[in-house]
Amino acid sequence: MAGLSSAVSETAVSRPADTARTRSPGRLAWGRFRRDRLAVAAGAYVVLVLLAAALAPLICRAIGVDTQRHIELLSLSNLGFPDGRLGGASWAHPLGIEPKTGRDLLALLLIGSRTSLVIAFGATLVSVALGIVFGLWAGYFGGWVDTVISRSAEVLMAFPVLLFSIALLAVLGNLDRIGPLSGNGLRMAILIFVIGFFSFPYTARLMRSQVLSLRTREFVAAAKVMGATHRRILVRELLPNLTGPVIVVTSLSVPTTILAEAGLSFLGVGITPPATSWGQLLGAASRTFVVDPAYMLFPGVSMVATVLAFNLLGDGIRDAFDPKSRS
Repeated sequence: MAGLSSAVSETAVSRPADTARTRSPGRLAWGRFRRDRLAVAAGAYVVLVLLAAALAPLICRAIGVDTQRHIELLSLSNLGFPDGRLGGASWAHPLGIEPKTGRDLLALLLIGSRTSLVIAFGATLVSVALGIVFGLWAGYFGGWVDTVISRSAEVLMAFPVLLFSIALLAVLGNLDRIGPLSGNGLRMAILIFVIGFFSFPYTARLMRSQVLSLRTREFVAAAKVMGATHRRILVRELLPNLTGPVIVVTSLSVPTTILAEAGLSFLGVGITPPATSWGQLLGAASRTFVVDPAYMLFPGVSMVATVLAFNLLGDGIRDAFDPKSRS
């Protein structure tokens, strides 16, 4: 009986260890991420922001606010500023109304979050997609392919991106239509392309370094011995092993693209009224900041909180996939 009980205890003790050893890298990363309370809180906030942006029209309709003009309903001063503190905040308009236009600021923030996040995720998708393709090619093929891609990426990284983006957006933004796109839809597409294109070299360099370490692994050599084509090795063997780095770089790229869109819209080459984004709201508020800073406060706090949440979420995901990266 003693031998039987000891065998049972040894089995019970070894089972968790065996289970831990057989857990996939994804499950291990998820377990580490759940233990990071700050990252989990940041992730919850990001989910709320995404839901608010996706459901912005429904939320505005439910609470009785919209982005239309309310000048005829509100008492505005002769200078176009609403009466009262905090930009005319009231129960009907919790965050106040925009000077001169009389549009509800809460509705503008909700609708503007959708515009900013669509541009941010679109630009991130372009950046990551281009970075994966060129990073895979450079790291796997090497030789002159690696040289051309790496040198081109270095040229783009040394390029005066801000000045070129302003000039390009100023020229293309004056066009009435390109194909099916026109107006602010065209401006959003241009912003997505410009921000994404000039951001992809950083992703490409990261993907290249990962592929350089993967292409010498046994599973790649085995695939070559079995006669697999380059395309199959890239898509079936190397790309699945880049899932962790891709998730990390995506989560860390979104806040950068949010700030890039805000900066370009703030300078007047991005989204233009009547459409709105966080950058456009900050640009408009900069002209009335001295008189009443409330109009810059709410868009600024919203953008800072969202960017901070994405950064904390990205740091948590990076630490979950690479525990050695913790300082």
